[in-house]
Amino acid sequence: MTTTTATATATASATAAVRFDGVSKQFKDGTVALTGADLTVRAGEFVAVVGPSGCGKSTLLRIASGLESVTDGAVQVDARNVGYVFQDATLLPWRSVRANVELLAELDGIPKAERKRRTAEAIELVGLTGFEKHLPHELSGGMKMRTSLARSLTLQPDVFLFDEPFGALDEITRERLNGELLKLFQARTFAGLFITHSVAEAVFLSTRVVVMSGRPGRIVADIAVPFDYPRDHDLRYTEAFGAVCGEVSHYLRSVS
Repeated sequence: MTTTTATATATASATAAVRFDGVSKQFKDGTVALTGADLTVRAGEFVAVVGPSGCGKSTLLRIASGLESVTDGAVQVDARNVGYVFQDATLLPWRSVRANVELLAELDGIPKAERKRRTAEAIELVGLTGFEKHLPHELSGGMKMRTSLARSLTLQPDVFLFDEPFGALDEITRERLNGELLKLFQARTFAGLFITHSVAEAVFLSTRVVVMSGRPGRIVADIAVPFDYPRDHDLRYTEAFGAVCGEVSHYLRSVS
């Protein structure tokens, strides 16, 4: 595995929030999704994962969340709460924005007054104030994803897992939500593990970009991103940004 060293929010001494040690996953049909995956995400890091389709990126998230077990190796998650944002917003169509945002806190048994407070705070953080009573079919794609983000925020997660949450959105909405997600990251300082097919999105959001090989997935590069937060939208158009994207793309081409 190749590692590029650069300035990042987290340091080597920071607490490991998520750690994969030699993780392999074989499904019942014989498909080997992962082999010998080693990855550590520390508190205060935002790590993006890119790789060819079917390389096991989403499987990593499902293992971290406890939705899948490992075949070999070990995974350690040091967090009181884990947030998970799926590719689809997965909202309940009969519940309003407020009721959808409140759902996880309700299921977690958080007392009513506290979950109402957290719900109102999360809705404000994602910019949905004024839309609390709207139903999902009345929302744009971007607003649905904001609702999904807010729902996980009510659990106040130490670890946030993102499975291509903006992949189906138009480019303008996607870039706007990238900026809003970074504001949330700075405000909450969770450990983030973000799956994407977009190299530019990976570099713009993260402190590190991890590149996975084709199936069975293994980590072939771990590239530190040398830009401080906050990050301006125009960072995407700089030579330095293009150079990091080029390095990530180089490794992607070598495994595709």
